[in-house]
Amino acid sequence: MGRETVLFKTEEKMSRNEVAELLRTLAGKIEKGKVVLQQGTKDVKLKIPDRVELEVKAEKEVGKRRSKKKLELEIEWLIGASANKQQSLTLG
Repeated sequence: MGRETVLFKTEEKMSRNEVAELLRTLAGKIEKGKVVLQQGTKDVKLKIPDRVELEVKAEKEVGKRRSKKKLELEIEWLIGASANKQQSLTLG
């Protein structure tokens, strides 16, 4: 494994509806093949290839005082390459 460099990171509280709207907008940008992440004066431009690897993970963290659940979506690709086709995820 190589060294990881964080190009952009943000974390903020949003309503469920705000998250859904952001994901709809992001989906449109991914479909067009170009995503620009902006916050203040920082921006990162990403060119999304036709084939990518999608990881979906649901987790539960149990703590001493409280527990929480997470839904993580990760999209990754090799620069200059496409991911191999695998079995598709479906949403129920």
